[in-house]
Amino acid sequence: MSTEQAREELVHHTVERGVATITLDSPHNRNALSDRLVRQLLQALWRADEQQEVRVVVLTHTGTTFCAGVDLTEAAQRSGSDAATARSEQLVELLRTILTLGTPVVASIDGHVRAGGMGIIGACDIVVSGPRSTFALTEARIGVAPSIISLVVLSRLGDRAAARLCLTGEVFGASEAARVGFVTETTEEREAALARLLTDLRVVSPQGLRETKLLVNDAILAAFDAGRDRVIEQSTRLFMSEEAAEGMRAFLQKRPPRWAR
Repeated sequence: MSTEQAREELVHHTVERGVATITLDSPHNRNALSDRLVRQLLQALWRADEQQEVRVVVLTHTGTTFCAGVDLTEAAQRSGSDAATARSEQLVELLRTILTLGTPVVASIDGHVRAGGMGIIGACDIVVSGPRSTFALTEARIGVAPSIISLVVLSRLGDRAAARLCLTGEVFGASEAARVGFVTETTEEREAALARLLTDLRVVSPQGLRETKLLVNDAILAAFDAGRDRVIEQSTRLFMSEEAAEGMRAFLQKRPPRWAR
């Protein structure tokens, strides 16, 4: 791979012993969901799904942030309802791809997860977290709502936890994420826990994995498809609003938005 190609590659894909490891590697923007990163992530997931030897996908990251959510710098540059709708539809496609992939998708994280990154974690089948992980649904703080990611996140949280975390945008740690059911396990020994999990998954038949994943995700997927158009409309409308423009400006300028008290 040339140096230029390496710079363009924001998502890495390797396969070893039946495990496809997909790594987000865009540290300059904290693995934010730029158009390029999402396209590369989708391509890596599709590629893994086509490889017969792959029994499980591990989704992980470089650096101290798993995913910071939508790339707000790019969003500010690509304004207009068409661009906002395209971003929403792209995120819907990503989350649905993870939900319906023919193999389990295991997130292995030890870093910060925000906004759209929460949607990726919510779509994964199993989540193993290290103790440094922090989580937040920050959309309301910039004048929008967790519209698209609600399709997967709300089903992973109890009603009371979802209301508090979505409305306040507060940061919570790995232990709290495990307590409310958002992550499967949090441990100081993340790599060892992941290795044990992969050992268990490797002995399950490919058909058993595929059909069981369809079974456990059936209700989530039905609600996902039923709500898709509604949340795309909401997301587009909110991102086109003046409050959202102010929220994004404030975030990029590292200042409080005008409504903060």
